[in-house]
Amino acid sequence: MDSAVADKYDGIVVSMANPDGLEDSIKKAVAAGIPVVTINSGVDRFKEFGAITHIGQTETIAGEAVGERLKAEGAKNAICVIQEAGNIGLEERCAAVKKTFGGQISNLQVDGTDDAAVQATITSKLQTDKDIDTVLTLGGQYAIDAVGSVEEAGSAAKVATFDLSEDVIKNIQDGKILFAVDQQPYVQGFLGITTLYLKDINGNDVGGGQPVNSGPAFITKDNADAVLKFAANGTR
Repeated sequence: MDSAVADKYDGIVVSMANPDGLEDSIKKAVAAGIPVVTINSGVDRFKEFGAITHIGQTETIAGEAVGERLKAEGAKNAICVIQEAGNIGLEERCAAVKKTFGGQISNLQVDGTDDAAVQATITSKLQTDKDIDTVLTLGGQYAIDAVGSVEEAGSAAKVATFDLSEDVIKNIQDGKILFAVDQQPYVQGFLGITTLYLKDINGNDVGGGQPVNSGPAFITKDNADAVLKFAANGTR
């Protein structure tokens, strides 16, 4: 980002998974007159840093919706799998789920850079605590890992996830994953660049200084078939 500021780019789109680590660079861009749009993470702090808008999924709204849906499914004892330490968006998701879930839910930290380690950690947890009936992951690939863990542990736990992929949708179709929450990251990137483009050519302020929600959307067996072709293209 600092290099982009030095090179006088016309605009910057950035995800604020770690706002404190990006604060100085974002403020430096704003001070240089470069418009900044934040996407994906950082909805609570984009104004503080001077970004013109934020495009993404409000993790509180999404998490609370997940908690309600899991409760409706009859879940009582869940683990929320966090794959990246220090990512406030992931922590917010688990905290929001807890608000509406109504049952017992605990966070499980895993190493998201190693799928084998992720599966092993979840498997161990399921083997240790037979009362766990739900594994909630925060990324599509980790849902696939969790499906493998459930099978390996001989557990009856159900798997649900934030985010999706072609493999996740196929597992939803097969009944191995209950649902996926789609924050529509393609939309986030597309609208981020479009927002800067309109600001440059027409002075528009998309969002009017308020965040623009790109989700949540739920993918279940009912609509998985319709979404699969887009996931196969890499746009969902």
